[in-house]
Amino acid sequence: MIESRCGILCAQCTLRETAGCKGCTNMDKPFWGERCPIKSCCEEKPHAHCGQCLDFPCRQLTEYAYDPEHGDNGLRLEQCEKWREET
Repeated sequence: MIESRCGILCAQCTLRETAGCKGCTNMDKPFWGERCPIKSCCEEKPHAHCGQCLDFPCRQLTEYAYDPEHGDNGLRLEQCEKWREET
């Protein structure tokens, strides 16, 4: 089951409860701001997740995955790859 556009596993994210996050596939606007560039890019193409994109993994997603504050050392890239293989 696809939980996000970028590969984050929402079921394992602490923000699900602390911030009431429903996951980007279930909301129009992210709870943290006006827009998420990853979510917007995916939905404009339209793709269910980044792994479906011909540019995967793009610079923007890679930078996001390895961001010192919000990144996960590339785990979301691996998840998008798994979702791509499943579809």
